[in-house]
Amino acid sequence: MPDDTEALLPDFGPQTQLVARLAGAVKDDQLDGPTPCPDYAVRHLLGHVVFLTLAFTEAGRKELGEITGTDPGSALPDLAEGWREALPGQLALLAEAWRDPAAWTGDTRAADVDLPGDIAGTIAMNELVLHGWDLARATGQEYAPDEAGLAVSYAMVSATAAEPPEARGNLFGPPLPVPEGASLLDQVVALSGRDPAWRP
Repeated sequence: MPDDTEALLPDFGPQTQLVARLAGAVKDDQLDGPTPCPDYAVRHLLGHVVFLTLAFTEAGRKELGEITGTDPGSALPDLAEGWREALPGQLALLAEAWRDPAAWTGDTRAADVDLPGDIAGTIAMNELVLHGWDLARATGQEYAPDEAGLAVSYAMVSATAAEPPEARGNLFGPPLPVPEGASLLDQVVALSGRDPAWRP
C-alpha cells in the first residue's frame, strides 16, 4: 500500500462533527415532526443515525456480529434513553474507525450484506451526508456538508441513478430531475430521490 494512501481516504471527522451538532440542536418538541424520509419522524431518523454509527464503526473495524448482521429496514428505528449523551461519542468512534486504511480494504459486513470495505465506507459517508440534510431540513437548521464527504456522496448517488431501475435496489428513491445550475448538494439530494425544496 503506498505511503500516501491514508491521505487519499476521506476523513469522516468533519461530517460526523456536523451531524453531532445538528442532532444536539434538535429540540424535544421536534422529535415527532416529519422528515424528508416518508416513513420516519425526526425520532426515527435519529434512531437510524444512532444505529448506523454503531453498525459502520463495527464494519470498519471488521468486528462482525449482531449489529452488522441486522437489516436496518427490518424495524422502525427509535431512540433509547440517553441518546443525546451517547451519539456524539459514537460518531467520533465512527470517524476513528474509518481513519484506519485497513477499514477500506478486504471484505466486511453491514446491514446484513457482505461487501468490500471501500464500498462500506462509501455507503457510510453517504448516509451521514444525506441524513445530515434530512435532519437539518426537518428541524430548520442550516446545512453545509463537508466538501469531501459531499463528493463521495455525489459519486455514489450519480452512479446509482445511472443504473436501470431494476438494478438500483431500495437504497434510494427514483432520482428526481436536477435543474441546470443546481448546487452539488441539491444534485445529491435530487439524485437520491429527495426533493431539494422539501420543507416540513
